This record gives sequence, structure tokens and C-alpha cells, in this order.
Amino acid sequence: MPIRKANAADLSAVSAIYEAVIAAEERGEATVGWKRGVYPTRRTAEAALARGDLFALEEDGRILGCGIVNQIQVDVYAGAPWRFEAPDKAVMVLHTLAIDPSAARRGYGRRFVAFYEAYARAAGCAVLRIDTNARNLAARSLYQALGYREAAVVPAAFNGIAGVDLVLLEKSLEEPPAG
Repeated sequence: MPIRKANAADLSAVSAIYEAVIAAEERGEATVGWKRGVYPTRRTAEAALARGDLFALEEDGRILGCGIVNQIQVDVYAGAPWRFEAPDKAVMVLHTLAIDPSAARRGYGRRFVAFYEAYARAAGCAVLRIDTNARNLAARSLYQALGYREAAVVPAAFNGIAGVDLVLLEKSLEEPPAG
């Protein structure tokens, strides 16, 4: 199943995934901390597409997941107690990973993170960073299982949503996994 740079034709599918995740949260089936009409929206995907950092996970011609992969570290990353210090050019960040709820629990999130790690490696980045809402226990569990360390939980207004406890996670591609 390919993960590739998204194109303009993918925007409707990506937006539909965002909406499906938010709807699942509104029904009490998921807890991600996103807010309808605030974040993420079609404009989130359009901005990422314009930057060239929106990626789509496709299977049998259907977009089942998406994420933004770039070297943009959000403001709250500054001053965090990172274990793996690195210059900005050596850090890759995964933002807004979303898997269509109809395709949940099939390993697509793991596959997307594996893609992200390979993409970072190919770009010469040694440090990976991710953030998620503290309420998103599924994402926190996934990232921990994949070797990410929670560096801090930071109160923030994040992507237009007030009162977020943002979990900052990191992983080094140079250090062997703990265990």
C-alpha cells in the first residue's frame, strides 16, 4: 500500500477523513481532541499540499489515511526538555496523522509512522518529533509501542483549540531502542 505525496485530487478524501475522525469523537467512539470547523479542516490540508508536505496512504484506489511530514516545529517545542537535542535541520516532525475510522485497527497508523521514519532517515534527519493531545490515549499508546518517548505535557492553545494539554514525543534514529 503506497504512501505518497498527496495531490489536489486527494483533498476531498483527506477532508472527509478529518470529518470522519471528528464525527467519531462527537459520537464518543474516539478521543483525539480535534474540533469541527477549527482543526483540522480542508484548509489544513490545502496549506500542507501547497507546502508539499501532505502525504496520503492509499489502498485499492481509496485514501485511508493522511499525515503532514515536515521540519516545522510548533512554538511549544521551544524549551521542551528534549532528550535528543538537534539542530532544526536534523529534526523531522509528523503532524495531523489521521486514519479513516472505517479502516481503524488494521495497522495503517503503524505503517504511516514507519513511512515517516524512513522519510526522515532519507532526508538525513536523526531526531523525530510528534505531538498529540493528552486525551488521545490511542495515539499515545501507539507512539510508545513504536519507541517514542514522552518528553513533556505542555498546556497550550493549539491550532485554534484552547485548553489543550499537548504531549510532546521524540525518538532518535541513531540511538538503539530501549529495552
